[in-house]
Amino acid sequence: MAAALLGRALATAVGSRCFLRCSPTCSVEKWFSKYFSSDNRPKQPMSAYIRFYKDQQPIYKKQNPDVSILDITKKIAQVWRELPASDKKPYEAAAQTDRQIYKEQMARYKAELTPAEEAALKEEKRRKFKKRKATRKKRQLTVLGKPKRPRSAFNIFMSEHFQEAKGVSIQAKMKNVFDDWQKLHTSQKKTYLQLAEDDKIRYENEMKSWEEHMVEIGREDLIRYKNRRTVPKRKKTAKQASKKRATAVKKPLGTKSVSLTTNAKKVKAKRSEE
Repeated sequence: MAAALLGRALATAVGSRCFLRCSPTCSVEKWFSKYFSSDNRPKQPMSAYIRFYKDQQPIYKKQNPDVSILDITKKIAQVWRELPASDKKPYEAAAQTDRQIYKEQMARYKAELTPAEEAALKEEKRRKFKKRKATRKKRQLTVLGKPKRPRSAFNIFMSEHFQEAKGVSIQAKMKNVFDDWQKLHTSQKKTYLQLAEDDKIRYENEMKSWEEHMVEIGREDLIRYKNRRTVPKRKKTAKQASKKRATAVKKPLGTKSVSLTTNAKKVKAKRSEE
C-alpha cells in the first residue's frame, strides 16, 4: 500500500513534475533512438531534415559551446526552413534512396518472421499506436482547457516539502517526504485533507462548466460517461427546429390515400340518393 502510494505520488505530485519531464538532451536522444535501435529490424530511414541536422549539429555545438541543445535544435530548424530548395535537394535525394532501401529490407525482414515474431511485431505496433493516440488526446484536452485533476492530501504535502527534503536523487527525496508524511500527527494531516477536499470541490465545479461548454461546441465525446445524461443538451438551431416541424406536419402517404377514397365514396353515395 505504501509503495503504491509513493509510486503514484512520484508520477502525479506537482512538486516533482519538473524533475520527471524529459530534458532537452533526453528528447533529442529519444528522437534519434528510432533511427539507431539495437534490434534486428531494419532501421527507419532518416528524413531529409534529420540528415541536415546531423551534419549541422556538431558545427553549431563547436561554434556555440555554451548554448543548450534545445536552442541549437531550434536554430538548425529555422535554418532548414529558410534553406533554398536547391540546397535541400541532396538531403531529399538521399532520404528518398534510403526509403526505397528500407522498404525492400522490411519486406525481406517480414518474410523471415516466425508466426510468434509476427504476432509480437503487430502487438508492438498496436501498443505504440495506442500510446500516440493517448498522447494526442491529452494534448487536445490541454488545448481545450480541461481542468486539472484534484490533488490528494499527500500530494499537496509533498509539493510543499519536496524541495527542502533530504536526499540527492528524486527517489531519495520522495522516500524522505513519504516517511515524514507517515510520521505526521492526525491533527496535522487534517489541514492537508481539508485542502484536498477543497481541491476536489474546485475540480468538480470546473469540470461541470467545462463539460457544458464541450456540449455547446459539439464535443460530447469528451464528457465523462457518468455525466452524459445529466449535462444539458445543445439548443437546436432554427433550421433543425423548422425541419422537425415540417416532418411532424407530414402525414403518411397511405393515410392520405385512404382519406381521399372515403370522401369519394361519400360523394358518390349522395349523388345516387338524389
